[in-house]
Amino acid sequence: MKERKIGRPRTFDADSALEKAMKVFWEKGYEGSSLPELTEAMGMNRPSLYAVFGNKENLFRLALERYGATHDPLFDAALELKTARAVVEHFLRGNANAQTEEEAPHGCLVINGALACSDDALPIRQSLIERRAAAEVRLRERFERAKVEGDLPPDFCASQMARYVMTVSNGMAVQAAAGATRQQLQEVVDQVLRGWPA
Repeated sequence: MKERKIGRPRTFDADSALEKAMKVFWEKGYEGSSLPELTEAMGMNRPSLYAVFGNKENLFRLALERYGATHDPLFDAALELKTARAVVEHFLRGNANAQTEEEAPHGCLVINGALACSDDALPIRQSLIERRAAAEVRLRERFERAKVEGDLPPDFCASQMARYVMTVSNGMAVQAAAGATRQQLQEVVDQVLRGWPA
């Protein structure tokens, strides 16, 4: 009599399971996503989840990498545009669209993931804070380059504007998660651009 092996079904698709986990984290945040919710969405039991992805924290980090692979190119493309104003418009309008897609949770995983975290989840919260800070640094450096190129006035404060743009972006994500429409977010972008230095 052959010994029966217990494990993942032959049809198991780790890529698809990670995509589903990412959407749970995206919608409910790290703390709000329970293991039963994750395993149900992923179509696997808890032992299989641990065997394939490690613990919940590691699963979240993998989901965050997956999210970044599809959303970071928007920011990268924005930074390559010729003017600082074009950078900001591409970045914020792209976010408004990405944060209100019909087929995905609204808002931003990087923001939603850490809105509420207990002490146990502080490492996750800190890594998300660092991720946002790194984006702000890249934006500040792009504005500094624009000053050197004469695209922005010499007295333009690159660090303050980078913080402002990232704060608007983060706020748009919170508003999207709370039900703001794409049109409403695009109107926020319109307001930012109206105040852009000539």
